[in-house]
Amino acid sequence: MNHTLKDLIDAQGTPHQVIAEGEIPRIVSLVPSITELICDLGLAKYLVGRTGFCIHPKKFVSRIAKIGGTKDVNINKIRQLSPSHLIVNIDENEKPTVEQLAEFVPHIIVTHPLKPADNLALFRLLGGIFKVSAQAEKLCTEFEQALAKLQPDLPCKRVLYCIWKDPWMTVASDTYIAQQLMLRNWKNWQADSQKRYPVFEWNQTLLDEIDEVLLSTEPYRFTQEHADQLQAQLGKPVRLVDGEMLSWYGSRAITGLRYLAGLK
Repeated sequence: MNHTLKDLIDAQGTPHQVIAEGEIPRIVSLVPSITELICDLGLAKYLVGRTGFCIHPKKFVSRIAKIGGTKDVNINKIRQLSPSHLIVNIDENEKPTVEQLAEFVPHIIVTHPLKPADNLALFRLLGGIFKVSAQAEKLCTEFEQALAKLQPDLPCKRVLYCIWKDPWMTVASDTYIAQQLMLRNWKNWQADSQKRYPVFEWNQTLLDEIDEVLLSTEPYRFTQEHADQLQAQLGKPVRLVDGEMLSWYGSRAITGLRYLAGLK
């Protein structure tokens, strides 16, 4: 498949070029879900750096150098790796850090999926840049098949998706997670806040506005014990859900759609 610069535009609006004939890219990924996607596109051999949170797929990431976390990036380590391409995300990575890295990394690919369907463009963007469009289209087909099997529940269920405690935090309606839940017609409760990850407090008004609480296994490591205790405390159904399946975009989103379809 032939690509033009018009096709290969990232979330920042930056056009990218297809790697040159014979070019061997050196990729550093600062996004755990995209590290996995890069591997699933058949590009693991070009990954030279990743964060400590990039844990999938295990058989590949163990050999890839760690360069810190998604926010506490080791600039010098990345410089020593001489990457040709750096992949970042608007939510997960700090803008000042990315600006520093842009001083010596030739190509910065910025990602920002806001809804599950954005994965299709993400697959094609990376597939086009790195000349693996056939594998990208395969992932697109798998994603669309999984999406087609996901039938929204009726009537709408009002949920509260919790990502943190002390303080308690949830997600705004324009986040990837909230949009993912809407595929099941599960509407996440909205705090009176402009923040993407608002803080909230438990009170009767909130409880009257929700049908169920969802405790995510990440970024806070909620457990079934937390769910049982909170359910006893609130008198509302509380369910432990797999945070990776509901928040990771990239190739994991395909499995995530299947997981979401299986939640009853």
